[in-house]
Amino acid sequence: MNIRKKVHCTLPPGINRYAALDLWVPAAEDEGWSEAEVQYVLDEVVEAEDDAAGLEVLAWYTAK
Repeated sequence: MNIRKKVHCTLPPGINRYAALDLWVPAAEDEGWSEAEVQYVLDEVVEAEDDAAGLEVLAWYTAK
């Protein structure tokens, strides 16, 4: 899946990838992301090697 849109969400520093998902997912749903799009990002974050890699994935899908 090639998702190019970004979620407008602020991820505070120092949290782990799962806490970040708790903030990111509702923001994505509020912005009209489909269930498939959210699940795709969730899978990428959960399957990441570690928190840093998972947070990097989320950063890519988060508007700056």
